[in-house]
Amino acid sequence: MAITIDSTIADLLREKPESAAILQSFGMGCLGCAIANNETVREAAMVHGIPLEELSKKLGI
Repeated sequence: MAITIDSTIADLLREKPESAAILQSFGMGCLGCAIANNETVREAAMVHGIPLEELSKKLGI
């Protein structure tokens, strides 16, 4: 599965488990919560006030 900024956090973590540390470095601590199953990387960046371009670059997506 190709991971993009429109993939869910859950899909991102399944495909790229190393992403957890990157997300946590941006202050996203609730990686295993129910919202992660439906929230996209794009939505999470917006909710947490994180520049999407910076986050996607760090994640390699």
